[in-house]
Amino acid sequence: MAFRCSFDLEDDDQVLFEETSSVRKVVLNRPTKLNCLTYEMVTQMSRALEAYECDPAVECITLKGKGKAFCAGGDVKGVICTSGAGHWSFAGAFYRSELMLDYLIATYTKPVIALVDGIVMGGGAGLAMHAAFRVVTENTVFAMPEASIGLFADVGASKFLSKLPGSFGEYLALTGTRLDGGEMLACGLASHYVLSKDLPLLEKNLCEEAPLRKSTISDLLSRFAHKPNLKENSSFRRLEIINRCFSKPTVEEILSSLQENEVENDGEKKWIKDAIRSMRSASPTSLKITLKSMREGRAQTMEQCLTREYTISCHMLRRSMHRDFYEGSRAMLIDKDNKPQWDPPKLELVTDEMVDKFFVSLDGIDPYWVNLQLPIRSGQTMARAKL
Repeated sequence: MAFRCSFDLEDDDQVLFEETSSVRKVVLNRPTKLNCLTYEMVTQMSRALEAYECDPAVECITLKGKGKAFCAGGDVKGVICTSGAGHWSFAGAFYRSELMLDYLIATYTKPVIALVDGIVMGGGAGLAMHAAFRVVTENTVFAMPEASIGLFADVGASKFLSKLPGSFGEYLALTGTRLDGGEMLACGLASHYVLSKDLPLLEKNLCEEAPLRKSTISDLLSRFAHKPNLKENSSFRRLEIINRCFSKPTVEEILSSLQENEVENDGEKKWIKDAIRSMRSASPTSLKITLKSMREGRAQTMEQCLTREYTISCHMLRRSMHRDFYEGSRAMLIDKDNKPQWDPPKLELVTDEMVDKFFVSLDGIDPYWVNLQLPIRSGQTMARAKL
């Protein structure tokens, strides 16, 4: 599969690092690309966070993005184009580094505050949702739309989505539905809701507080926090029907249940139609992988979830069993014809045996493709308590 790829030259300052008193600010600085993560950004942030963690003068970290996005995801186009050109090592190294950064944030021994004032999707959610404090605004838009490009909900989503009420996490992962800041607060993805205009003053006050303990930060955020009204058409208001449909054991049964509820509940037709449409346009294989990953994540640790997600992603990158990730990226991100040709094209053609192969250990497959090895960190217990 050949790709017609082009790359823009960019400045080296894709991440800005600022110091004010005991606060270190990490600012994603690719506003024209919605702050999509590159390999360079991931490695720069990892190095900085590791240094800050060891520095006794640093008490708190803030993460934010320039422009209208916090971070719209990883640089999938760059990964696909380099892989398609035969540079497999780059794709594997990028994804490994991204998950290691997510794990570092999830187990960080100092408070991390994600200021999510805009779009947060995919890899951006991997940064924000693992932070101790997840601050959203009226500008925030969250989604995990990976199945639409032949991928699956990763970057720890099988942990942070599976912890949401009922089957709401399955609903978000399988449909790619967007949430606003109020919905994120209501379902538990966000810890605080602050008006966008108040963020500069919040940051200023944060830098003036001393010492900056977790309890101090919590009190400060609470002083700025608002309780937004959940919009009338919010999908979170439909949790009863979502639980009824998305708790079914298979993707086929979930779709069937949605169709039945569409007929029986006239007032719910729009959001159900949207859910059915999203699932039918996504990769059938990705949907089944996503559901299995989510269900396993509910009973696993963060370490197990990230390790499993890395294994699945590597199998996808290798293209030995499945080419939908490349085809979906071509159709949606590169050629933009929005007409991916999924293989297999129907859910009923995707067997359990086919899905199970993506969960098989990488050991022994190839010298390069090995299981993710996460370091032992003193903050591991924190990762289990944040959501």
